[in-house]
Amino acid sequence: MPFSQIVSCLDSLSRLNGSILGDFIDRINQPVLFAEILSVKDKHSPMTNVTPLSSRKSDHIRINMDEDVSSTQTTGLEKYRFIHQAVPELNLDEIDLSQNLLGKKLRIPLLISSMTGGTPEAAALNQVLAEAAQQAGVAMGIGSQRAGLEHPELAHTFKVRHVAPDILLFGNLGAVQLNYTYTVEHCQRAVEMIEADALILHLNSLQEALQPEGDTRFAGLLGKIETVCRRLSVPVIAKEVGWGISGDTARKLRDAGVSVIDVAGAGGTSWSQVEMYRIQDESLARIAGAFRNWGIPTAESVRMVHQAVPEMPVIASGGIRGGIDIAKCIALGAILGGMAGPFLKAASQGPAQVVKAIEDTHKELRVCMFACGAGNLKELQNTPLVHDD
Repeated sequence: MPFSQIVSCLDSLSRLNGSILGDFIDRINQPVLFAEILSVKDKHSPMTNVTPLSSRKSDHIRINMDEDVSSTQTTGLEKYRFIHQAVPELNLDEIDLSQNLLGKKLRIPLLISSMTGGTPEAAALNQVLAEAAQQAGVAMGIGSQRAGLEHPELAHTFKVRHVAPDILLFGNLGAVQLNYTYTVEHCQRAVEMIEADALILHLNSLQEALQPEGDTRFAGLLGKIETVCRRLSVPVIAKEVGWGISGDTARKLRDAGVSVIDVAGAGGTSWSQVEMYRIQDESLARIAGAFRNWGIPTAESVRMVHQAVPEMPVIASGGIRGGIDIAKCIALGAILGGMAGPFLKAASQGPAQVVKAIEDTHKELRVCMFACGAGNLKELQNTPLVHDD
């Protein structure tokens, strides 16, 4: 099909279902990806069936790509620096960046952080990201699978094992849903839906409080999380969404049986800003905007969590932009770094661009380790950082 005809078809489909494909296609340069989106639409649910959850996901993708939704906080990583080693006594090409987590070996200590699912454009994005993760040997998280559980016709938008059979793959559900109607069985279905190696329970209390349709009953949630950790067939990862996790919260999550903590600190995307752009009510939008500077910076959250629960694997995410940031987080106590935004933009150009972005991060991390004299990640964890006040 000619490129112009594909664009015309997608514009027509976007008008039919009220989705944001018309906005999304402007950022995609590969006709193959367009064809995949059309194929997904043709094989599955009718175009007029757009759920509120799907609409919200589409809004989130559009806003993240079109608007400035960055936190006014920094990650805090800029305040740390390594001590340069002029004679590192290492060979650059022999530095070992491999990491083991939850029984799988990663070539690079990198996670493509949870982003999306539940819409046709999300299906294409997830496939592109998964193909790149498979090629590069990194981990990947899926966006919240609630839409796939409540609307089975959308489950295919989360499935990536057919293109990424070997990656460390994380499912994802909002923890607060356990205080509504969700049970361990829902969590197990999410795991089985995508053949996940672990399940992320994301913690987004502030985001829910700012959504007009938000779920805000968080009381008694730790007990529900404990039940899931005890009965689920795979490990549970607790993840914030951009405001960080404190040491006290980390201890409570450990005691509940959580296996891994992803701090998702402040300094990257501010989901209060994302919701600000979604909210139609001017007063509520102003309140959402007031929280742009909220949260625990990523560097501080990693340090706090590692000190509180040194035996637990910690994933650093939230404003991570490259290999040096990942190196600093590992020196602060993390085992790998998670990135989302840079890969979302690269994915619009196909898997090759995502792989290139991953390899650029890989090279930057390798050179950083070389320059500070760390031959492997264990040595990097024990490499001192200087904090500039």
